Amino acid sequence: MLRAQMRLALLLALSVLAACATGRAATVTLVESFPVETTLDHADVPDAPEVWPAMIAGARRSLDFAEFYASEADTDALLRTSKLVPVVEAIEQAMRRGVRVRFLADAKFARTYPATLERLVRGGAAVRRLDVAATSGGVLHAKYFIVDGEEAFVGSQNFDWRALDHIFEMGVRVSSPAFAGALLDVFDTDWALAGGGAAAARVAAHPGVGELAAAGGERLAFVASPRGWLPHEEDWDLPKLVRAIDAAERRVDVEVLTYKTRNHDGSRFADLDDALRRAAARGAQVRLLVSEWSTRGDGRRDLEALASLANVEVRVLTIPPWSGGDIPYSRVAHAKFMVLDGGAVAWVGTSNWEGDYFLASRNVGVMVKGGRLPPTLDGVFDANWRSSYASRLEARK
Repeated sequence: MLRAQMRLALLLALSVLAACATGRAATVTLVESFPVETTLDHADVPDAPEVWPAMIAGARRSLDFAEFYASEADTDALLRTSKLVPVVEAIEQAMRRGVRVRFLADAKFARTYPATLERLVRGGAAVRRLDVAATSGGVLHAKYFIVDGEEAFVGSQNFDWRALDHIFEMGVRVSSPAFAGALLDVFDTDWALAGGGAAAARVAAHPGVGELAAAGGERLAFVASPRGWLPHEEDWDLPKLVRAIDAAERRVDVEVLTYKTRNHDGSRFADLDDALRRAAARGAQVRLLVSEWSTRGDGRRDLEALASLANVEVRVLTIPPWSGGDIPYSRVAHAKFMVLDGGAVAWVGTSNWEGDYFLASRNVGVMVKGGRLPPTLDGVFDANWRSSYASRLEARK
């Protein structure tokens, strides 16, 4: 009961701040999802199944979604408890009150998961499918939505019922017309391309964000990938992540789904690995927390190589099965975030730590310095690191 009251108070406070965001400093807060039947719920972090419908319900003019895919539960029993159902219903209610809805999905996965997209079209949404593979060899891997061009959600959560109930995820809600504008330029660039526009065209209707001041003392920067396909190329995330790691003095904490030093074509991707090695060599403590999925195949080799260094520890987060039965592509830690020096700097994004996510695929994120958010995220990382689900990576015999 106390946790529910705390979440409700947080949600109401954020809604008030969001309503007053225009013309004021930005507000930014963490938003998580956690697997049921685990202890990975953090009481001081609002939950996406509550935040998403509240944001959508506040839309007055427009809702713009860019998602890897859209997937609802496929049985009546699972639909009865699906936390995506209220989200889709909130979008439909928004359309009935005159809100314009645009939904952009990756072309390949739209063929795999067509049902929810078709439902949105029936409700009045404009839906387009973006073939990133044809333009840069990647996928539309970003997961975000923008409300009225004034606030946005960015995070690891796919538009998937499993992401809201059976996967550990991390995102941010940002109330800022400037941040939303930067994200909208990315969206409009991709929307035009999905509609048959020129591959080289970019929409830059808003000025570059630079660094935004937030009400909690944070300084925010919008970041995205891939290089060569950004409205403002200075927003490319990879060099900013590397610079941030290189500036860390005491600690580098990273939680990601997967970590590899090879691209899909076999070429080497060493930018982040080298940065972590430099941090460890100068005495900073490096803690890398990855999902169990990351230990399969060649990824384990890269993790073992990193873990063999002084000042580096790698742990694996394994989510136990659900008591209700097997659910494919779930029960995993899917978040992608980094915290430096115990809460001085943070990154929350949509990229796994593999080269193709930064060099070929569409991804977005936010860098945060100072204020309340990085220490809160540091607490989340530390709780996950010390949880009963995390175990030290052991080298294979």
